[in-house]
Amino acid sequence: MKTKEVLNKAKADKVIFVNLQFTDMLGCLKEVTAPVQSLSDIMKYGAWFDGSSVEGFARIHESDLYLKPDPNTYAIIPWLSSPEGNTARLICDIYKPDGSPFEGDPRFILKRTLKKAYEMGFDYNVGPELEFFLFNNDSQGLMPMDNGGYFDLATDKAHEVRKEITTALETFGIDVEASHHEVAPGQHEIDFKYGEALTTADRLLTLRITVKAIAQRHGLKASFMPKPVMGMAGSGMHVHQSLFHAKKRQNLFYNLKDKYKLSKTAYNFISGQLHHIKGMMAVLCPTVNSYKRLVTGFEAPVYISWARINRSALIRVPHWFEDKPNSARIELRCPDPACNPYLAFTVMLAAGLYGIKKNIQLSEPVEENLYKFDEEKLAMKNIDTLPSSLYEAINELKNNKLMHEALGEHLYTKYIHIKTKEWNEFKMQVTKWELEKYLDI
Repeated sequence: MKTKEVLNKAKADKVIFVNLQFTDMLGCLKEVTAPVQSLSDIMKYGAWFDGSSVEGFARIHESDLYLKPDPNTYAIIPWLSSPEGNTARLICDIYKPDGSPFEGDPRFILKRTLKKAYEMGFDYNVGPELEFFLFNNDSQGLMPMDNGGYFDLATDKAHEVRKEITTALETFGIDVEASHHEVAPGQHEIDFKYGEALTTADRLLTLRITVKAIAQRHGLKASFMPKPVMGMAGSGMHVHQSLFHAKKRQNLFYNLKDKYKLSKTAYNFISGQLHHIKGMMAVLCPTVNSYKRLVTGFEAPVYISWARINRSALIRVPHWFEDKPNSARIELRCPDPACNPYLAFTVMLAAGLYGIKKNIQLSEPVEENLYKFDEEKLAMKNIDTLPSSLYEAINELKNNKLMHEALGEHLYTKYIHIKTKEWNEFKMQVTKWELEKYLDI
């Protein structure tokens, strides 16, 4: 849409307030609310805000930044509608006073990497599968709202909540392809249409806030924490990926003559991601809690390998219908829903493009259950493992030049600082487990 279309739409939709949304480095959604009377000026000039108050953004003496809305992200927020009028949202890019993009804006970082891909002749498409928990919002602790299991037929409140979330997402223009109960009690998944990476990242943020808002309306608490309950399956965000020709609607991962129906481009892309996966982990799995999900026994991948049918592999090649070659794709299984999607898609794309540029050859697939491999067999097949803690992941990020280049000096440095501080806070905590284990020594 163009500015004039946004203004006309706001008038037709009886909008009285506009929420200007953006994310901090960690992927937390922020917003500035303005009366609709200011929308024309905001669309033309932007809206100023204090960047020094946002985690990792700017120092006090250089804090003035402004938001410039992306017209294509205009939508009505369904749960804020009222007889007096509606509230719209616009997702924004962040700029410095001189009019240049702010290098700490995660959305800008992704756009910059997508531009590099386009210059190589590629469009990058992704499809995340977002898992989350719904808990009863009471004083009893983390009590899942249901006792369902994987794909269970639901006739309870959870089913109604998922339907309401789906309806709300459609108001935002997001086509939900499927929703279902996941493995653990209270755990659910919503999948939306596969698409271009920037649009998908915007939609992913919208999905997270929608799930939380609808859950709250039902007296529930939604959580995208990777491992909220010990002993239960954690929440992941498997990401399906493919490259399309930048000017034709042709999937460049497809090759009819190949055993896996994948092209050399696809194999190089997989190689690049496997090569750089350790350096990507602090972005893809960004919390202390993330690494409590990445353990054997719960289908979360730990070993750096690829396969077709093996769900213990880090990268999987899903099946697709033979008469749909544009569905050719790969699935990265380690990211979790706590990540900043703009940064996650940035590092994934940068690593894949690196594999293509350097023509990195792909190792043989491993179709056996890796969780049953002992150390000797892993070593024999030269299979490495992911970092086992945020601390290890931060160190891998520190030593990865490609991630430094992809994220840019400002964001890379600030991100490592924030995550190091987070780790240092965690390692000083005294947990309930420690008290139970060691108090009587």
